[in-house]
Amino acid sequence: MIVTLIIICEVGFWVLLAGGLALRYLAKMPRTGAAVLLMEPLLEVVLLVVTAVDLKNGAEPDWKHGLAAVYIGFTVALGHRTIKWVDARVAHRFAGGPVPERAPKYGTARAVHERKVAGQWILAAVIALGLLQAAVWYVGGDGDVGSLRMWQQKMLIAIGINVIIAARYTVFPKRAPVGAR
Repeated sequence: MIVTLIIICEVGFWVLLAGGLALRYLAKMPRTGAAVLLMEPLLEVVLLVVTAVDLKNGAEPDWKHGLAAVYIGFTVALGHRTIKWVDARVAHRFAGGPVPERAPKYGTARAVHERKVAGQWILAAVIALGLLQAAVWYVGGDGDVGSLRMWQQKMLIAIGINVIIAARYTVFPKRAPVGAR
């Protein structure tokens, strides 16, 4: 049931995004479109509540509960960025908006960009870690929390990878090829 709900939440995210942007730009109803986009966090609240109820009703914590925590963490931290990214492209394509900015390719600007992106992914992993720890405490000492701990290890690895990527661009910034602007 949890995996199905995660899939429903992901599909719901994209449906709400498409619907909100269609209302905003195609139907020329920006306030209604914004209201639809603001409904998206309700999906994560529903997933969190259903996961907590499932655990409270005696379900043994497994990889699905951990996946739900990770999904919520990543959606909370990266959802706004995704919405802004898609919104800029839809505004350009359908509403005469400016050409969306591309990520810088070289130098300090690229390093700053990579640090910001890494920061968002790290935030996502930290939120997931917090939710996973809350689930561990919620289950208590009686339940098998090994699968939740496994997800926590994966989130620590994700943090480490993002720190390495950001550090790599900071210490060794990508240089423009000779003759490039």
